[in-house]
Parts: sequence; C-alpha cells; structure tokens
Amino acid sequence: MRDERRPLRAGSLITVFGGSGFVGRHLVQALARRGFRVRVAVRRPNEALFVKTTGDVGQVEPVQANIRDTRSVRAALEGADAVVNLVGILHESGPQRFETVQAGGADRIAREAKAAGIDVFVQVSAIGADPESPSAYARSKALGEAAVREHIPGAAILRASIVFGPEDDFFNRFAAMARLSPVLPLIGGGETRYQPIYVKDLAEAILRALETGVADGKVFELGGPEILTFRELMGLVLREIGRKRVLLPLPVWLAKPMAAVLQLLPNPPLTSDQLPLLVRDNVVSDAAEKEGRSLKTLGVAGTGPEAILPSYLARFRRRGQFEQLNTAE
Repeated sequence: MRDERRPLRAGSLITVFGGSGFVGRHLVQALARRGFRVRVAVRRPNEALFVKTTGDVGQVEPVQANIRDTRSVRAALEGADAVVNLVGILHESGPQRFETVQAGGADRIAREAKAAGIDVFVQVSAIGADPESPSAYARSKALGEAAVREHIPGAAILRASIVFGPEDDFFNRFAAMARLSPVLPLIGGGETRYQPIYVKDLAEAILRALETGVADGKVFELGGPEILTFRELMGLVLREIGRKRVLLPLPVWLAKPMAAVLQLLPNPPLTSDQLPLLVRDNVVSDAAEKEGRSLKTLGVAGTGPEAILPSYLARFRRRGQFEQLNTAE
C-alpha cells in the first residue's frame, strides 16, 4: 500500500479535522515545522486563530467545517493531499452525540475524501475501540474506523491510549480534584492498566504515518514506554503536587449512581458510559507489539509521564512551582 499512494513532500496540503484541539495543536505545529501546508478544519475558526502562529505566514489556515455537514467537509478537503481526522468527544452534549460525531463524522470525511481522490488518510482512534463494547464511546470509535476503511481501505488507523500533556483532561483533572478533596476514588479498585502517551509523541507518530506510509491499511496501537495502574497514576499526581490524599477503592456498583448524577454537569468528571472503560486495561496488545503495529515501528521512542508532569502540574501545589516537594502535606 505504501508504494501505491502518492508521496507527501514539503508544500503538500494536509487537512486536519479537529486541528485546534489538544492533540491537534501539537500535530499542526509538527506538520508546519516539516514544511507542510496545513488547513485546520474546525467548527469555530475564529476561536482557532492561534494555530496560525505555529507556522510561517499563510502556512496554517483555520477554516470552518462541521463534520455533520457534507458541504463544509467537502470544502475543507478541496485541493488537499492528505487528511487527518482527530475529531472526538469524551461525553455527549446537545447535538454532539457519539454516533453522529465519532461514527457519522468519520464516515462523512472519508466518503468526501474518496470523492476528492485523496488516498492518504489517518484516522486517530482509541485503544478499546470495539463494536461489541458496552460503552457507546468505544462502539462509535470502532464504527468510525470501519467507515473510514470502507471508503479508503489504505487508511491508517492509529489507536491511542490516554494522552497526556499540558492541556490534557486526565492528569489536570485529578490534580484539580486532589487540591480540593481529601479522597481520590479508585473505580473498580484502581488496578486497571494504562499506557499513557505524551501528546508530542502522538503528534510525531501521526506525522510519520503520513510521511512514510508504514501504517497504511493497518491498525496501530500507540502507548508510551510505561504501563501503570490507575492507582499508580494517581500516586504520580499526588507526588508531583506534593499532597497526601486517601486513595479509596470504589466498586463499580457503587460508582454507578455517582456517575448518573455527575453526568448531569456541564463538563462531567465521570459518566455512566465511561464506567465500563475504567475497568478494562487500556494498553497496547501483545499482537500489535509482535506484528510491529506500535509506536516503535513509527520510529518514536516515547516519553514517560514522570518526565513531563512537572512542567504543568506545579500549579496545583500549595505554593505553586516554588514549593519544595519533600514537605508533602
């Protein structure tokens, strides 16, 4: 597959759907540095103007596109040489539903890309994507993958474990919780395993998938160099912010009514749909490792969380970055 598609060179135009988000802004910067032109397709381009500063004048252009609207998707793809779809949601709200965004949106982008003659496509998904999952999030991720492969069989599917970095919604969320609460809940006992991937490593992996074609037609699973339980991840957070908190195991049956209430909040810390995912390991499979469908194959070494967390969790310490961590509360 990699020998059949058109090679990408400096100056090629890449359309990135969701390019102003957490992963997107790092990917856009990496693409610009490599000399690509980038079209950042987002719902509100006026709120994404900051991405223009990641490249030279005119190199990065935010454009309006709603993945629920065929006409705007088609316009965003016009003249593009490659496509990256990063669009995803963690919970449903209003018209933003898992089925319409993560399944229907991916289907629409791939269908229009095929019609435009674009044969280089990277779909960023998640480890745990499964059409039989009890989680609507995971099912819609799998449906999105299938839709992309139906239209563009040579598309690269990149499934990531939890992604961390300065703007993440994982370590920041729990550090904020630990600043206020004496207890951090360990749903299901806290023994679920994760393989966190640094956002810049993920961006580099996407870039190399575009450039080399090594992932074309394959499903890659991307995780960092360390596998840690949820309990261990919470321990990292507490050590970094210099606080002692009780790590309280919470059975799933007890977490269900709590999640049912919390999901009514505007930006819920936990939803009922997320519970099945919190008790299922989120790591690169043995098959992916053995078959060379992992981060290493893309030439990215990977960075562990301990090397990065100090750069952005210091604000959650009692006295900020100037606090001495050997005096943890």
